[in-house]
Amino acid sequence: MFWLFVFLITFNEQFIDMILNIEQKINELREELNRHNYNYYVLDNPTISDFEFDKKLKELEKLEIENPQFFDANSPTQRVGGEITKNFATITHKNRMYSLDNSYSKEDLLDWEKRIQKIIGTESITYTCELKYDGASINLSYKNGILENAVTRGDGFQGDEVTANIKTIKSIPLVLNKPFVDNFEIRGEIILPFDGFNKMNEERIDIGEEPYRNPRNTASGSLKLQNSAEVAKRPLDCLLYHIVADKNPNATHFETLEKARELGFKVPKAIELCNTMEEVFAFIEKWNTKRFDLPYETDGIVVKVNSLAQQDELGYTAKSPRWAMAYKFKTAQESTVLNEITYQVGRTGAITPVANLEPVQLAGTTVKRASLHNADQIEKLDIRVGDTVFVEKGGEIIPKVVGVDFSKRPLNSEPTKYISCCPDCNTKLVRTDGDAKHYCPNEYGCPTQITGRIQHFISRKAMNIDGIGAETIELLFKEGLISNYADLYDLKEAQIIPLERMAEKSAQNIIAGIEKSKEIPFEKVLFALGIRFVGETVAKKLAKHFKSIDNLMKASFEELITVDEIGERIANSVIDFSSNLINIQQIERLKNYGVKLEVSAESLLNTSSILVGKIFVVSGVFTHFERNDLKKSIEDNGGKVASSISSKTTYVIAGDNMGPSKLAKAESLGIPIISEMDYLNLLK
Repeated sequence: MFWLFVFLITFNEQFIDMILNIEQKINELREELNRHNYNYYVLDNPTISDFEFDKKLKELEKLEIENPQFFDANSPTQRVGGEITKNFATITHKNRMYSLDNSYSKEDLLDWEKRIQKIIGTESITYTCELKYDGASINLSYKNGILENAVTRGDGFQGDEVTANIKTIKSIPLVLNKPFVDNFEIRGEIILPFDGFNKMNEERIDIGEEPYRNPRNTASGSLKLQNSAEVAKRPLDCLLYHIVADKNPNATHFETLEKARELGFKVPKAIELCNTMEEVFAFIEKWNTKRFDLPYETDGIVVKVNSLAQQDELGYTAKSPRWAMAYKFKTAQESTVLNEITYQVGRTGAITPVANLEPVQLAGTTVKRASLHNADQIEKLDIRVGDTVFVEKGGEIIPKVVGVDFSKRPLNSEPTKYISCCPDCNTKLVRTDGDAKHYCPNEYGCPTQITGRIQHFISRKAMNIDGIGAETIELLFKEGLISNYADLYDLKEAQIIPLERMAEKSAQNIIAGIEKSKEIPFEKVLFALGIRFVGETVAKKLAKHFKSIDNLMKASFEELITVDEIGERIANSVIDFSSNLINIQQIERLKNYGVKLEVSAESLLNTSSILVGKIFVVSGVFTHFERNDLKKSIEDNGGKVASSISSKTTYVIAGDNMGPSKLAKAESLGIPIISEMDYLNLLK
């Protein structure tokens, strides 16, 4: 019995040792393969052959199959994909993904420099210059050194989670090489290099399929494939350019990118630190020609203020960071024949003339239609049907007609007569003094305006109703089921199921999406109503000031223009909307359906009007607040945050590393400088 006991103990020890050895071997192979992936896909410096790499990968795969208790979703073996995603979840970005302001000349960049110097003052400014990669924007979130999720840019506020597909891209580290801050986000572009794109098209042509149009759209489309195994077959790459972290240990953007390389990210080497705008211009001149030698698409240069403290000082406008500017390379231009001019009606009734063109290849896409802007532009360029016109992409995105080749004008050419009636409802068009556009005044009877308003209402930035798109709205309108956005809340599954391309599941999704929209906060509902000139930012200001739709609709012109940044045009538009009987009836219906038309009690917590009339400038790094949280606190309590100090500034809230120029200006103007603790005492 004693010897049996000894045998069992010995056997157990040997078994445990064997298991530990297997686990150690698996971990060693994972670390080694991750290192080889980094060397090959990020550094472009392979240290073993493809044959040796595949051999080690198969060895790891075998060990993992035999020992499922050691499964790890971030193992190199998991990059081959296989996960099926039928519906991509919508994720709200923790930090908004802003778009960049564009510039097209050196003068534009010099004007931008003057604007930021006005805020920064006499402090010296250095810049980083990077190439602007033409791909699909992505936001990668890491927690404790491990990839947590990957989300597309979407509308900047929220995007689609595509983590399973992103994990198949070998240049994206699933586990970091070394420690960094516990939680951070890194942003970049998913691209498809020319070689890989061309190879994909050769294979499609060989099997008789239509080739893909351009690398950018193909890369973007790849992220939304349902089978990640199919994504793994595509030679996608990821170029990273920006880290967002609450407590970034680096002082500059340039240092942060160097750190990102050490962590295992593929940060392109085409980045330079520039001390003057002249050095920025030299970088632009160099890459204006060198870009054609690159293995992937670029469409410009991004210039950023290098100091992270200065970036914080500069902050953001409603759409873009003040500390960055995109310089766009000269746009591609082609000539083609203008076959016809048609006219589109927008949701506000604005008429836009459209050039219908003989198809032409432009910047990697086939262009058949282009904007003609308005009647003045047609007259200025003397554009006529039958002309050979020059077409380019504005910012390399939206095609537009920029000129006419008069040497090729047909002899029987006749000047263009701009339409006088709405192409949709035949109502006589109007044009007010100082407005470039013609408008259809039949706001509540013009079909395109009706469907346009409803499409705006359901859009992602507004009510964000899942399951319904523009085509569905047009179908519901055509079938007489809706004639305004309030009608959406009367829809029943039984009405939707018989419609073309609909089924029980589709109908259920639509009704569920409409029901969920009742949770959307008031500020977004206000934007969704489509009041002319009331965009997202204005809607937030009005919602915050008036607290409910009733208060807003009862407000006088004088009350409206006292709201920060609300001018006469917006005030008159709100009054016109509020005095219209149709709008009043629709608002009452929305109230009865349970749509949020007032600020919720929860959002009113920790808010007050104690700082009304006070203007604050925030400068430096703080202990108790993140900078954005401090600004939000000021606004929640009725104050206004300004980016630069003036005689109107009430207080400067100073943290560590406050800019010396701001300190000097505040002192010269006699503006009180307070700490964050002083600020908290103000709230008391």
